[in-house]
Amino acid sequence: MSEALSHITVLLDEAVSALAVHSDGCYVDGTFGRGGHSRLILEQMGANGCLLGFDKDPLAIATGTELAQQDARFAIVQRSFAEMDSELQQRQLFGQVDGVLLDLGVSSPQIDDGERGFSFMHDGPLDMRMNPAQGISAAQWVAQVSAEEMARVFKEYGEERFAKRMANAVVARREIEPFTRTGDLAAVLTEANPAWEKGKNPATRAFQGMRIHLNNELGDLEKGLEAAMAALKVGGRLVVISFHSLEDRIVKQFMRRLAKGEADQLPRHLPIIPEKFEPIVKLLGKPQYASAAELKANPRARSAVMRVAEKLR
Repeated sequence: MSEALSHITVLLDEAVSALAVHSDGCYVDGTFGRGGHSRLILEQMGANGCLLGFDKDPLAIATGTELAQQDARFAIVQRSFAEMDSELQQRQLFGQVDGVLLDLGVSSPQIDDGERGFSFMHDGPLDMRMNPAQGISAAQWVAQVSAEEMARVFKEYGEERFAKRMANAVVARREIEPFTRTGDLAAVLTEANPAWEKGKNPATRAFQGMRIHLNNELGDLEKGLEAAMAALKVGGRLVVISFHSLEDRIVKQFMRRLAKGEADQLPRHLPIIPEKFEPIVKLLGKPQYASAAELKANPRARSAVMRVAEKLR
């Protein structure tokens, strides 16, 4: 099975349906991955439609480049979706977008390929970067960061209860021998975790925290949501699929704030012009989760939650 086919796209039909694709519309797939959402969007677009994909991962870019060669309506760029505003401005599409889709987190090919260094289940080089050409690797970070900062990352981004204890164990071991492999780090983290959760690897939360930190995932999300909203035309839709509570909290608060308008965000006693009281977006439906049938076919969809907003002004 090819890598492109080995990734099962989560909430595929639901997400593309939420975009309400127009025949001649312009859309952004902010997290191309292996192109599952993009291919379905292209199927629903006419000859004059356009779709722009973003991804940091070089293997995703390779897949997207092949798709772009097959379909002139599609183009892909190796940038974070947080930078979509400048990319769309360069392409004279800013403010003209009909829909933006963000499918957050790490993809199955990234997790399952031990050589990418994301997984505690498949031993490989300790890397964890979405784009291996940018930033520092997990091995470099683990080698130089203080125990206090490591514990902060484990706790804040991984929601790990035993962050301090696990960070201290890592720092103590690195004094003897540096970490270069995911399996080695996972083993130390596992041994330092005193309370294993049923059905969850003891290193899960710490690995999540490191991945989020090294790739600036939450910072990119906050910036990307603002960029997406600015890029949309009135009536355009923002569809976001999150996979853990930290992401979903940011998305939920962002959409709710815009649905209430901006007046409650301003200091008291300032004069407020009437339009500040008007909502910027309309929330469409309730949060949506994977169906029982999808969960049976793809257990990794169990934590997915999709939220949709439509731009009003």
